[in-house]
Amino acid sequence: MSGQTEVHEFQAETRQLLDLMVHSVYSNKDSFLRELISNSSDALDKLRLESLQDKSLDVDTSDLHIRLEADAQARTLTVRDNGIGMSREDVIGLIGTLARSGTAELRRKLIEAKDAAASEELIGQFGIGFYSTFMVADTVTLVTRHAGEDVATRWESTGDGTYTLDDVADAPQGTSVTLTLKPVDTEDHLYDYTDPTKLRALVKRYSDFIAWPIRMDVEKPVPASDEDAEDAEPRTEIVTETINSQKALWAKSSDEVSKDEYNEFYRHVSHAWDEPLEVITLKAEGTFEYQALLFLPSQAPFDLFMREHTSGIQLYVKRVFIMDDCEELIPEYLRFVKGVVDAADLSLNVSREILQQDRQIRAIRRRLTKRVISTVSDLRSSRPDDYKTFWQNFGRVWKEGLVNDFDNRDALLKASSFESTESADELTTLADYVGRMRTGQDTIYYMTGESRQQIENSPHMEAFRAKGIEVLLLTDPVDEMWVTAGLEFEGKSFTSIAKGAVDLDEIDAETADSEESEKAKADKEKQTEEFSGLLSWLADTLSEDVNEARLSSRLTESPVCLVGDTFSMSPQLEKLYRASGQQLPKSKRALEINADHPLITGLKTAFGASEDHADIVPTAKLLYGLAVIAEGGELDDPAEFAKLLAGTLTASLGSADS
Repeated sequence: MSGQTEVHEFQAETRQLLDLMVHSVYSNKDSFLRELISNSSDALDKLRLESLQDKSLDVDTSDLHIRLEADAQARTLTVRDNGIGMSREDVIGLIGTLARSGTAELRRKLIEAKDAAASEELIGQFGIGFYSTFMVADTVTLVTRHAGEDVATRWESTGDGTYTLDDVADAPQGTSVTLTLKPVDTEDHLYDYTDPTKLRALVKRYSDFIAWPIRMDVEKPVPASDEDAEDAEPRTEIVTETINSQKALWAKSSDEVSKDEYNEFYRHVSHAWDEPLEVITLKAEGTFEYQALLFLPSQAPFDLFMREHTSGIQLYVKRVFIMDDCEELIPEYLRFVKGVVDAADLSLNVSREILQQDRQIRAIRRRLTKRVISTVSDLRSSRPDDYKTFWQNFGRVWKEGLVNDFDNRDALLKASSFESTESADELTTLADYVGRMRTGQDTIYYMTGESRQQIENSPHMEAFRAKGIEVLLLTDPVDEMWVTAGLEFEGKSFTSIAKGAVDLDEIDAETADSEESEKAKADKEKQTEEFSGLLSWLADTLSEDVNEARLSSRLTESPVCLVGDTFSMSPQLEKLYRASGQQLPKSKRALEINADHPLITGLKTAFGASEDHADIVPTAKLLYGLAVIAEGGELDDPAEFAKLLAGTLTASLGSADS
């Protein structure tokens, strides 16, 4: 060993996380071995790829493998590989600190987890598999040398908040992780991880499909020879065995693979701990050949909406690993899909730049996309509970495709579900909505907002609720984008109940009495004429905030509401743009008034009582403020509104006293 030993402290959050992991009760501490073997497998994949791309790299790839070395007397277990290895900087960046964000979120979820099973699922979900070693070890020692470098790095920690770093001069290429094991305690689910039988069982359960040989020395009896005396002690010898099958699951037919094998392979490629919701297998033959094994997760990863989130498809060529997170194989809105694609005709030296232009990759992408969409659609009809789980986790991401995947919009819409006024508990499909449309209704009504409660309490809902007309309740930010993208479903357009003029009189008109309809039409025209003066005055008085004042056909209980133009931005969309730092000009909307509301009839009387309308200007401004508040908006000047309201209340109390 050369160089001076350096002592480093873990980041504060990492230290707290280690403490939680070491002292929390996990029912499946066995899983640490799966994590170490997966890391070794990744290192071997990367070395093979590096050697193909860089012919000057002086490495021997003829016998890439993983090795387990157990010492029962010393109570140690070593997992060793001759893969790509790590530089000193890699060790500090990847092991000494948490490489992925979300540490605070993980700590919170670990604390809140209701049982051990829920806790252990979080390890893989947050990409901290290496730290699981501290569940079974008092000390963890890592020695690693990056391919092409001369000096190795030794990292060691007891998980107490610090770690040491040393240079090592004579270490082999690759990485070894040595665990000084805790005492066996079966009640605490700590087993003898130096026992070859236990290790073989864990490899069979978790890592049998790893493409690289996993080797272990085992003691085997030597058959007795003719010269051996009958009473001689049985002899044994140490032999090296490969203890995994190395069979690629994606190359097998589905009836050859068990559910447990699929589950473990999913956990391997996704670095997650949940079970997949669905398994998708594809095999293409002909002009170009490929095989794919994809999974729909049952839980959303914590970083699904983070900028640094990566896709989950690994690319192989002729069983040789090429790259993780191959974004070219799946559209971004399906980034939750995990799995493997193995192509037969691509170059082993393929790069991301080549992939972007490759005709075969584009064809694979189209096929994978259509298959995932059809699988989700089938899931909805055949297993509604599983579909509900899927939609709760990934529906918000799925709808991103409605904005940017023009080729698959119709299929995406068909497979989507939405909240609606039809049911407080169950989601509805667009097909079901259209099947329930009323006579004379030719559009799908919707409203966007920040929550179901906010939308249901909106004044815009009143006439629709009174007439029993179903409205879709869209609360995801992405909904603001796709509903304005000009989509249709079965020839039906989408109409916001908060935009444009809404005339519900035509709905069910065929069943209505014609004389009553004519009378209602005449009454409406008369009412419009009676209110024309007040409407003009309101439009002038509130001209800085509204572009029009008109009678409403959508209000039954509230006095006023604000209505945008048909193609204008909703208040929620404006808020999203402003939150992202974009500067938008102030938009004006129409002020609609309820002619039957006592506040409006009183204002009309006051307006007609005098040609000087100065006294009712505060009331007009209060009406506008009420409309903003009712839709969940923010007032430009809350202090002025409060002052006007206080003055109006004081005046009304004074008149009551007199």
